[in-house]
Amino acid sequence: MTEATSYFSIALAVIILLVDLWAIVSVFRSDKTVGVKAAWAIGLIVFPVLGLIVWGVAGPRGIKEGPTSPEHSKG
Repeated sequence: MTEATSYFSIALAVIILLVDLWAIVSVFRSDKTVGVKAAWAIGLIVFPVLGLIVWGVAGPRGIKEGPTSPEHSKG
């Protein structure tokens, strides 16, 4: 593997990790039950790329009422 390919792979892994973390935080801020949140979080951790795709299509929508702004919801 060349040096450029190594850097690209590392950058891609970091991007996937950051988006995965954002998705997990979004799941825990949703208004779903604790069991549903845990299932989504485990799915996102075990299957980072596939989990992100499935979460993007079918994941929990909306966030709990609180000190955050509504533009952060997916709904």
